[in-house]
Amino acid sequence: MKNIFKSTLLLLCSICLLTACEDDNDENPVLKSPTAFVLNTPAAADQIIDLANSSNVVLTCSQPNYGFPASTQYTVEVATKSDMSDAVKLSQNFTTAKMELDASEIASTLTNLELAAGKKAEDFPMNIPVYFRANAVMVTKTGEEVKGTSIQSNVVSYNKVDLKFSLPAVHAPEGLFITGNFNGWSWDADKALKMVEVYGSRDNDNTTAKFWHMVYIDGTGIKFNTATAWDGNEKGFGNITVDPNSELGSDIQDGGGNIASKNPGWYLMVVTATVSGRDVKYTVTFNKPEVWLMGPVVGNGDWKELEPGMKFEIPTTADGEFVSPAFKGAVPGGDGDGVRIYVKVPDYDWWKTEFIVGGDFGSTITYRATGGDQARVAGNVGQKVHLNFTTETGSIK
Repeated sequence: MKNIFKSTLLLLCSICLLTACEDDNDENPVLKSPTAFVLNTPAAADQIIDLANSSNVVLTCSQPNYGFPASTQYTVEVATKSDMSDAVKLSQNFTTAKMELDASEIASTLTNLELAAGKKAEDFPMNIPVYFRANAVMVTKTGEEVKGTSIQSNVVSYNKVDLKFSLPAVHAPEGLFITGNFNGWSWDADKALKMVEVYGSRDNDNTTAKFWHMVYIDGTGIKFNTATAWDGNEKGFGNITVDPNSELGSDIQDGGGNIASKNPGWYLMVVTATVSGRDVKYTVTFNKPEVWLMGPVVGNGDWKELEPGMKFEIPTTADGEFVSPAFKGAVPGGDGDGVRIYVKVPDYDWWKTEFIVGGDFGSTITYRATGGDQARVAGNVGQKVHLNFTTETGSIK
């Protein structure tokens, strides 16, 4: 009897276990790789859509057939061609099947596409069909994409989209920075050289500006950029036009894409940035690396540019110092006259490219650039200015 009871109990446990397993299979559906994902035809597909006066453009879709409701991330591509051959992915991500696309981003994206296709700013506004396609992928609770669950939708369109020119005006850069073999190709703030804007060189519509700096260029060369980074926008030999009026332009050559010199040494490098269409063109002048004293320290009151005998000695190495002639006159600084130093950029008065070191400025070379008159620094007869343009430091002693 005891054995019959044990056998019956074992059979009942087996039945219960089998039933539990069958229930688990029913409650945990199997993930399917999606084969269908439909982007719905917009209800307003044939109505005029004015992007400039719209906040968003709405698309809706059905969730891909994963076999069960799942957390899904949607992105959208926009194009001007029905085959989506010029499609660009928009920046927004969505987690619902209703997608409110930023109208301003669509407008700027379409403007770029039309420009790339050969249109000009004067061709706008235009009325065009615009095509959309969505992409979906299942994501985990932490936002990670689930492998094998991505799928692309069909293409839908808005057929009457009013598109105005929707890109901001292009301006001359606010700053340029130089890196190169002279500083170990570093963009660090204390190593990359920040070029100095020439006072008064920026035109009223902000489409032209001129920058200068003293720089050591060797056979390996330099590059410059609007940012202190290797971001793909750095300019090398193939991205510039060497000014044919450069005093030392014949020295400059292609150094494996870099701006290099066949006669390594110091150059007064002047970059003229000019907006051309949607691009900025760079014309670079390479002149003699001349630094000059100005004012009573030269021993007279003439205030004449390029005063004979007042030019700095030029070093032969990247870490060398430019050294001025000894002061022939004393200046009190403060509210009186002070030491004045400058480089000469063609067509600009000396004070538009002046700079100073010492006094309240300490050991840092400080450039006037587009600012006001600089504080005066005192100097005594017999003293000299020492400048290191690689480290941007100097002294009066």
